[in-house]
Amino acid sequence: MTDAGAGLRAEVRSTIDALVDSGREAGVQVAAYRHGRLIVDETAGTADAATGRPLTAGTPVFSASTGKSLTSTVVHVLAEAGRLDYDLRLADVWPEFARHGKHTVTLRHVLTHTAGVPALPADVTPADFTDWDRMCALVADAVPRWAPGERIAYHAWTYGWLVGEVVRRVTGRRISAVLAEDVAAPLGVPGELFLGVPEADLPRLATLEDNGLADLMRFASAHLPHFDAVAPPAVRPDGAIGSRPEVLRADVPAVGTLTARAAARMYAALIGEVDGVRLVSEHRLRQLGTVAVRGVEWVFGQETAYGLGYAIDEDGSFGTSGSGGSLACAYPGLGLTVAATRNRLGANDGDPMEGLRVLIRDTVRATA
Repeated sequence: MTDAGAGLRAEVRSTIDALVDSGREAGVQVAAYRHGRLIVDETAGTADAATGRPLTAGTPVFSASTGKSLTSTVVHVLAEAGRLDYDLRLADVWPEFARHGKHTVTLRHVLTHTAGVPALPADVTPADFTDWDRMCALVADAVPRWAPGERIAYHAWTYGWLVGEVVRRVTGRRISAVLAEDVAAPLGVPGELFLGVPEADLPRLATLEDNGLADLMRFASAHLPHFDAVAPPAVRPDGAIGSRPEVLRADVPAVGTLTARAAARMYAALIGEVDGVRLVSEHRLRQLGTVAVRGVEWVFGQETAYGLGYAIDEDGSFGTSGSGGSLACAYPGLGLTVAATRNRLGANDGDPMEGLRVLIRDTVRATA
């Protein structure tokens, strides 16, 4: 794909340059791997419009729920090492979680957003998010909305503590440490995949801007009856919470901070080998990339399909996306992975990052 690859890179570069030059975007990163080789790594714009600091390929960007892919990948790496089992009951390693009849909830239920505990207290605050033990206690004491496996409901925030506390109980390490040591380090991308961001790395991050995302959150609150249950008003997944240093420093494993090239590399090592590193076996890949549950999801009311920790798309991909316009996904059938970030968090703007994903997918598909 040498010639086609050069053409694809030029088209991606032209597209993101136009997005930045028009003022539609501040900074954009786009990356893609094919069969373990980096084929796209393009960046445009600024990381901080106020200072003019450029966005580089190594600038981490708060990417909201695209970070769930980091959390899910930690689970699969630990499962591959024999440390976790998808059918582990959470209460077996986290006895407090058994309250209110939650003793049958398994890690598989959590990964497929069918655990039945998607909600947080209405008065939860960003300060609460910085207290790991408090948030885990809140989740452990939650009364389930229904029996595990009965309904799909996007566990917008609770996903992170459900997975993260299981990881901590089993390994004795914070999930951010497991990510850094067992995923980012072997992949050669230290400092580019974060759940909790170290204090020293905060100045490297892109500065976030709002371009309609906060308005969309208010609209969702007013029109989706269950939205505030999973994303209470003080902790909506927008640029405000993603700009708070104390929240960025904390382990909040439902969201993440990352570069597009590192996210694409991580997915590439899930579906194949990258520079001698493969995160999971072919057998496990089939499990995590296959539809496990399908149905109408409780929060947004749309038909949804999940594998183990990732959304499954009808175009043959699995992955995650974040509010405001980030995404990361893999196409196992094409040997392709794609990731994109932006720091001007948009909504109802035509989703240009999705457009870039489709551009890369269709170009690769045409040459396969």
